[in-house]
Amino acid sequence: MITRFTQLYIGLLVAIPCLATNGTMTKNLKVLVSSNDYPPTALKILEDHFTVLQSRYLNFGQEGSTLGREEILKLIPGCSALVWISNLPITNEILDAAGTQLKIVSTVSAGYNHCIPEELRARGMQLTNTPNVLSPAVAEVAVGLILSASRRFTENLDQVRRGEWEIGFDKVLGQDLRDSTVGIIGLGGIGQAVVKRLSGFDVARFIYSGHREKPEAKALRAEFVSQDTLLEQSDFIVAAVPLTNETKLMINKETLGKMKPNAVFVNVGRGDLVDQDALYDALKNKQIYAAGLDVTTPEPLPKDHKLLTLPNLFVLPHIGSATVRTRREMAELAANNIVNGLTGKPLLSPVKL
Repeated sequence: MITRFTQLYIGLLVAIPCLATNGTMTKNLKVLVSSNDYPPTALKILEDHFTVLQSRYLNFGQEGSTLGREEILKLIPGCSALVWISNLPITNEILDAAGTQLKIVSTVSAGYNHCIPEELRARGMQLTNTPNVLSPAVAEVAVGLILSASRRFTENLDQVRRGEWEIGFDKVLGQDLRDSTVGIIGLGGIGQAVVKRLSGFDVARFIYSGHREKPEAKALRAEFVSQDTLLEQSDFIVAAVPLTNETKLMINKETLGKMKPNAVFVNVGRGDLVDQDALYDALKNKQIYAAGLDVTTPEPLPKDHKLLTLPNLFVLPHIGSATVRTRREMAELAANNIVNGLTGKPLLSPVKL
């Protein structure tokens, strides 16, 4: 007579070889990591499941566009997955070199416009990104830019470096967050995190714009308004939307013209959200009060760019997600997306193509 215990024991004996076989099968799959600065914890996640190839070069800047690109083209044939760590674009040349074996691209970023999603869709590939996990860090930088621009850090730091301080009761005065109206263009994960972090600054009113009202807005005391209303009524405006055909150059001469003279504009989305010539004119002519940018076009912004001549602009070199914890969590999410994608499990953060 076969008891329930015997059935379970036999089932266990059958299952163990199957698990080993599955592990062996996934080890035959190759995953390419596109840059040499991928965190070790994320690399181990991939190495526990697959054969991992990693570029010896940094996939950023000049090194990425030359040595890194050549290395990727050499390593990618036969790979089933690509972990893309770069602000450089994925190209058709890379996808052609990969061949039909490539099934999934996992970008270690929230934005994915540099991954040519239309081409990935046409080739039947999957794409994942790393949203939400970076929202707290990016929101902290947004708050920092609000303070830096409104309190005229560019001018004040210049005084310190020159050793010539403007001393006087009415010198280099800034704008208050207290009792202000803060407008968030795009109340997604980053926008919501910005509102949470500003809640201790005695802001009078939070408003936001977008395609539709967000259920999370009620708890944040944020009011849904039209884009025009947001531009016309906000003392501080934070752009926290992804770059799409719809949002490209959404901040332009016309929209800047709707802002208040005391408005402070902050961009933590993508550089191409902004017509930078129009922004320069608005700041130069004091049509708006100040701006803070963590993203620009191009990146890096040339040191002789006209924007950098403005005393009422504070610029950072795209450091929104640049904390130890956030970059590690982004990399691990990207790795786990690959694991799920190549083992038939649901993707953790798929991009709808």
